[in-house]
Amino acid sequence: MRTRTAATALVEGGTIRINGTRINTASRPVRAGDVVTVALDRIIRVLRVSGFSERRGAATAAVLLYDDLSPAPPAVPGGADEAATKRPSRDERRDIMRLKRPGIG
Repeated sequence: MRTRTAATALVEGGTIRINGTRINTASRPVRAGDVVTVALDRIIRVLRVSGFSERRGAATAAVLLYDDLSPAPPAVPGGADEAATKRPSRDERRDIMRLKRPGIG
């Protein structure tokens, strides 16, 4: 989380679990070995806490303090995920408009 306020909002929204139990207060302690599950938009992250740092540091150092147990996102056959991020060309936009409004074009 980028801020404590954002983390508190997630806890109050019921989207965070520690060891499978939904938590209701942001001040709940976490120990090494605990599994934290966070539901963000359409992504579910499952993290096992492996250690702590004495002081706040860089994100690259923080990655060493947990193990990501999240399931891999489902693979899209044919590489459609790349096509979904590409903007349509002029001709493709016109085809889309024809599908949406059959009487035009």
